[in-house]
Amino acid sequence: MKIISIQNNLGIPKYKQIVTSIEKAIENGKIIKGDRLPSINKLCLEFSLSRDTVLQAYEELKKRGIIYAILGKGYYIKSAEITIKQKIFLLFDEFNSFKEDIYNSFLNNIGKDVHIDIYFHHFNIEMFRKLINESNGNYTKYIIMPTNLPYAASVIKTLPAKEVFILDQTNHDLRSFPAVFQNHKKDIYDALLKGKLHLNKYNKLVLIFPGFREPLGMKEGFVNFCHDFTFEYLVINEFVDREITIGEVYIIPNDRDLVSVIEKSKLQKLQLGNDFGIISYNETPLKKVVENGITTISTDFEAMGKIVATMLLKGKKDQIENKSDLIIRNSL
Repeated sequence: MKIISIQNNLGIPKYKQIVTSIEKAIENGKIIKGDRLPSINKLCLEFSLSRDTVLQAYEELKKRGIIYAILGKGYYIKSAEITIKQKIFLLFDEFNSFKEDIYNSFLNNIGKDVHIDIYFHHFNIEMFRKLINESNGNYTKYIIMPTNLPYAASVIKTLPAKEVFILDQTNHDLRSFPAVFQNHKKDIYDALLKGKLHLNKYNKLVLIFPGFREPLGMKEGFVNFCHDFTFEYLVINEFVDREITIGEVYIIPNDRDLVSVIEKSKLQKLQLGNDFGIISYNETPLKKVVENGITTISTDFEAMGKIVATMLLKGKKDQIENKSDLIIRNSL
């Protein structure tokens, strides 16, 4: 039974004609899940095609999850879901409410006929490498949060360059890839500048910066601001066993540390927003009400998801800095 049809002078690339032929054969029930496709050599001989042409067609179908390859045996039908035009590999660092906002926004804006697989590397370079290696060649697009993992760029560069998008954090080694990212160095500097009148009533700024998951630019921007405006400052790795001194403002990237600082202040009977201050990172609904409002530095996570979806759909290859702002509340 012949399932492939190729016509010369049709104005449609021959690899596309192969893809369309297989889609129609699946749709008409001529081939079903598990059936073996004609070999690359057979199609080359029958239609006087180059191996690259046939391979390009089979690779596209493979990336969409329609066919799969068995080494030494050939290509087989994996799925009858021919409506899926994009199969997207989405690699996040971890799952939290901010990442959920990005994911939901991306999902709402990417449109139909798209299949998305989401994975998490949990800031582990070996897990990061494993997930990318195993996904390579199986997707039409790769959207990746590299965070500040060492050697992340070299791993990402093993993927098809035209199919990769970087999300949330980028760096010099990834400058060739399109990205929607936060400029943490600039964001914290601009946020502290916006809140400077409030900060002036305090004696010292304290950044809790473990340095494992937090972007390095965050620390650089903080130190630059303190130097430029002669604020006394301190950078600490953890808050454990620390006493809060009246007149301190804590800049807190991690919500676990936020809880620890608030609990400690209650033990010391200190009044937030008067005796000491807090600036937290990343806006959540809860921070609007906790302690009558926690001041936050936050990017627009919903915008981040929408922008990367738009870039992917329109084939744009930009590097877009996502907007950030300081939301001033009672804690400052």
